[in-house]
Amino acid sequence: MNFCSFFQLSIGKKIVMAITGIFLMIFLLLHLSINLFLFLGEEKFNNAVYFMRNNFLIHFLEYLLAIGFIIHILFGIRLHLQNKKTKGEINYAINSYVTSSFSSRTMIYTGILILCFLVLHLMNFTIPMKYYNNQLSDYEQVISLFQNPIYTFIYVLSFIILGIHLNHGFQSSFQSLGLSNKKKLIWIKRLGLFYFWIICSGFSIIAVWFFLKK
Repeated sequence: MNFCSFFQLSIGKKIVMAITGIFLMIFLLLHLSINLFLFLGEEKFNNAVYFMRNNFLIHFLEYLLAIGFIIHILFGIRLHLQNKKTKGEINYAINSYVTSSFSSRTMIYTGILILCFLVLHLMNFTIPMKYYNNQLSDYEQVISLFQNPIYTFIYVLSFIILGIHLNHGFQSSFQSLGLSNKKKLIWIKRLGLFYFWIICSGFSIIAVWFFLKK
């Protein structure tokens, strides 16, 4: 079996999903650490963003992240369709509902919703902050959006959806890479629970804090 054939198999797709998923989860921790500078004031946050924006390594990782995200989406869709085709539409739905958790059953749907939020996030944060020469500082740009009740609601809701996605994705990533067994599974589940609570509550608290602060 050659390299390309391996990634046509279900296990090959799962390994790609696991590797790209772990990479994206590491990025979320980095992103959250930068957002926490908002609590230190405008100067500290602007300096942190400036450092990230002018760092060659970060630029490289951004392109790597974009590629990883696209691969993660494409392989996730292909794996979902392959499972439905293999097991049959009706049987797949019944078996999936009986034997799996809510988060695992809804991975494809939460993934699509996360993608929609990412597009919105890029349009409102990343693109204006990086490419538009507006009068607002990076700090002011972020705070102005968090003071919008509709955007803050969508932002928090999106991270709740992300939490549902991560609840299954964290555990399945380790299982796909063969790093999980019966003894380790309980600790992986606890670590996954701790991780997605940190990510989801961290981003959400920041948004709500600055919304209420207006």
